[in-house]
Amino acid sequence: MNKDEQLHRLLRERFGYQHFRDGQQETIESLLAGHDTLTVLPTGAGKSLLYQLPAYLLPHGVVIVSPLISLMQDQVDRLRQRGEKRVVMLSSQLQGPARDQVLNSLGSFRFIFASPEILATSAILAALRRIQPSMLVVDEAHCVSQWGPDFRPEYLLLKRARQALGSPRLLMLTATATPRVRRDILNKLGLDRDRVHQVIRSVNRPNIFLAVDRVADQAAKNDRLCQLVTSLPAPGIIYFASRKLASQMADWLAEQTGLAVAPYHAGMAAVDRFKIQQQFMNNRLQLVCATSAFGMGVDKNDIRYVIHYHLPANLESYMQEIGRAGRDGQQSVAVLLYAPGDEGLASQLTTINLPSVDLLTQVQHHQLRPSVLGDDQELFTFYLDHGYQPARIVTAFRKRQRQLAISLQRVVDYTGLATCRRRFLLDYFGEEAADFPPPCCDVDQPQWAGELTMKSAPHLVVCQQGDWHLRLRQLFNQGNNQ
Repeated sequence: MNKDEQLHRLLRERFGYQHFRDGQQETIESLLAGHDTLTVLPTGAGKSLLYQLPAYLLPHGVVIVSPLISLMQDQVDRLRQRGEKRVVMLSSQLQGPARDQVLNSLGSFRFIFASPEILATSAILAALRRIQPSMLVVDEAHCVSQWGPDFRPEYLLLKRARQALGSPRLLMLTATATPRVRRDILNKLGLDRDRVHQVIRSVNRPNIFLAVDRVADQAAKNDRLCQLVTSLPAPGIIYFASRKLASQMADWLAEQTGLAVAPYHAGMAAVDRFKIQQQFMNNRLQLVCATSAFGMGVDKNDIRYVIHYHLPANLESYMQEIGRAGRDGQQSVAVLLYAPGDEGLASQLTTINLPSVDLLTQVQHHQLRPSVLGDDQELFTFYLDHGYQPARIVTAFRKRQRQLAISLQRVVDYTGLATCRRRFLLDYFGEEAADFPPPCCDVDQPQWAGELTMKSAPHLVVCQQGDWHLRLRQLFNQGNNQ
């Protein structure tokens, strides 16, 4: 049996698929040949198979670095449902004798899930080093670039962690990464670009209709949101930049629309988040009002719309989040709501109060307590504790702030386009864009949603509500019949 036959047999017998999707076999063959591999495939393209299948052909376990406990738990549950028992999740919830037992038996596991923070723990790293893992997987690898500098700095330690594990072959997976982000991922992981095999496919999801709804103010935005969720077919997700507002709007929408709505954000108890996720997966909820904490672990094929109430920080995050819609290939909609001044909140959320070199130096020399660094003290003490000099920290964060401002401006540019939104996005990700057949975006179908904000003539809303539903049905029927 040759290699190709072996892979297809394993694909059928272990995973129940008859054919590989685009990019899957190339990635798997690269890994089995021992190459470090960076793979960028669109959401819903089956990225988990890329490390799960090789794991059955490699001599030792596979370590998967994942950004969220919910995402890890989802993968663990799916593997166990498929009959795989040799799977474990290393997290802060694993304590005492149970943790010792797991660490002493790591060699018996085929799949080992861990967060970047857990891999920064010396005891965990030592236990993993003893089993000599065959592969290290960085899932959602764009987090290395987007989160590493100023949110989850432990991502910057993955280079050292890999070296400590004996430099096993490395798989980096993501759905969205511009050429700059791809270079940044490789640089931060200490890789030579010429020695990394890259499997890059288009981020385009042609079944997702792209729209921006520009409204006059916050009150108009709330009206439009209510109209959207009562007109678009469920289920759907609304993304907010604020935990508090996500909860408030969930209550308000439930009261206004009668829909089954719930909030989801990192400030909620883990058991509540798990409950909401399961209710959404089982169609007991029609709508989730969420922060960016929701989505990575939600493999639901029939999400029909994604609405952004606030501006995302960058187009990479936007493509990640709207890509959770329409994984079944059916017509779906992505709507970005924009009111003048929205960029102010987005800028505020990504701004870091950068201390001076002198203040950092005094903290470094224990002349001042870290608390003088304010809310971001843990972030800056992380860099100081890992040998970064104060001047270097300040220079790096100033550069980072400039990058964040440029990224946000590209989102603002997207909201004001008079030309094809899809072409703009693909150009941003370094792809050549052709002409796209309708339904593509609101630029080629400007009447897709009707006009429903006629407060001066409220009696007309009822008439136009019918137009609204008709146009949406036409949009979905047109897209699904192609």
